[in-house]
Amino acid sequence: MRIALAGISHETNTYCMEMTPLSAFSTLRGEEAFRARGSETALGGALAACDEFGIEPLPILIAGTQPSGTIERAAYEHMRNEIAEGIDATSPDGVYLDLHGAGVVDGYDDLEADLAETIRHIVGPDVPITASFDLHRNVTQRMADALDGVFACHHYPHIDMHLRAREAIELIHGMLTEGFRTTVQVESVPILMPTTTTFEGIGESMIERVLESESDGALIDVSWFHGFPYTDIPHVGCHFVATSRNGGDAGRRAIDTLARTLWNERESYRPVSLSADEAVAEAAQATNRPVVINETSDNCGGGTPGDGTHLLRAMLEVKVPNAAFGFIVDAEVAAQAHDAGVGSMIDVRLGGKTDDLHGETLELSVYVKALHDGHITMQAMAKGAPLNLGPMARLVVDDFDILVASRRSQTFDPEPFLALGIDVRRLDTIALKSSNHFRAGFQDIAGTIVTADPPGLTTHHIEIFPRQLAPGAMWPIDDAAHY
Repeated sequence: MRIALAGISHETNTYCMEMTPLSAFSTLRGEEAFRARGSETALGGALAACDEFGIEPLPILIAGTQPSGTIERAAYEHMRNEIAEGIDATSPDGVYLDLHGAGVVDGYDDLEADLAETIRHIVGPDVPITASFDLHRNVTQRMADALDGVFACHHYPHIDMHLRAREAIELIHGMLTEGFRTTVQVESVPILMPTTTTFEGIGESMIERVLESESDGALIDVSWFHGFPYTDIPHVGCHFVATSRNGGDAGRRAIDTLARTLWNERESYRPVSLSADEAVAEAAQATNRPVVINETSDNCGGGTPGDGTHLLRAMLEVKVPNAAFGFIVDAEVAAQAHDAGVGSMIDVRLGGKTDDLHGETLELSVYVKALHDGHITMQAMAKGAPLNLGPMARLVVDDFDILVASRRSQTFDPEPFLALGIDVRRLDTIALKSSNHFRAGFQDIAGTIVTADPPGLTTHHIEIFPRQLAPGAMWPIDDAAHY
């Protein structure tokens, strides 16, 4: 049995000013893909499942990049065509796709539907095609009709990407060995879902219901797609997808029930939004330490620049003691620190260089405490996967540590701090940029978590983003929304 592995992974924030070119994507082809073996990534999980079932994996092209603006049309078509040609040339028994799900291309508002349809046209109706996804996917029935199985990660933080990819491979194996067919059904709800963790609260109780719904023997999988609200497309919203055996109405019953439950409980998802100053003040009152302040509105994982200064400025103004900010993205300042060397005092213009939304540049005199090349290995979410943050620097202002990186990323776990000599367990306050993925690495460390939501491209104040293509009135920005 031979299964082709391919994918284009991108979370597109259509409110970003710049488009995403082909050069932004990192790619794996052929045997390069085998580097992912042993990692808790989607590709790592797919390869592990192939090994377990004695399947020959045929990696074609696996491409991905950091969340950013709309993908250039020529870039997408180049990658799509390479995948199509590779699948056509190998004639696999099945196809597995490693996708994010929120891809938007100039000229294609649903990257994943177009890619799935392209592959289906090549392989025909009898070759199984399955895909695993990030749960921040805006789903269409059009895409589902081109696939035999849809598997969103269940958790946010996405600690189970590798497990969901394994299930996608397992379904292909089962369809080919047992001869059954599947039905994939979608139900959409007019909700622009705030970033909601499944580690606690309403998100945790909802995912428990989703998993309980899979107890029907006819159901292979039920996926809850929170959606991605930082985009203006016709299918934005929240979605449930059921993959079931040989047709039937079990999937439809399950997703209709879950959709109604979500709608009825929608007010429980309304976030509390604190300004930077309010978050710093709340953190100061916390008795359980360390306190983690996550700046959700400048989350590179949603397409932001990562150089926002709102929270950092607020912390510097009140001189938060025994604290570190990890990290702000500013390649210029990181290079300046590396040129000066450890032990130097330098004057820097830090952050606030991308736009006016994320705060003004900070002019600071700093001490260069430590330097690092930025190559780290993730230890919580996507454990074992490499992450390149580019040259990094640890700068000190009045005993306050500021970590600076050169490449955009949110903070997933304590590794960036450790790389620059900081044990976060010894701090009273840890500040970082992330919406919820940080919980995978900091949940067990934090005594208290406080969310800061100053202006930014991933703010909870989604009412600031204009909507021209939404399918209708959407909660929570329009009281006329109904389901």
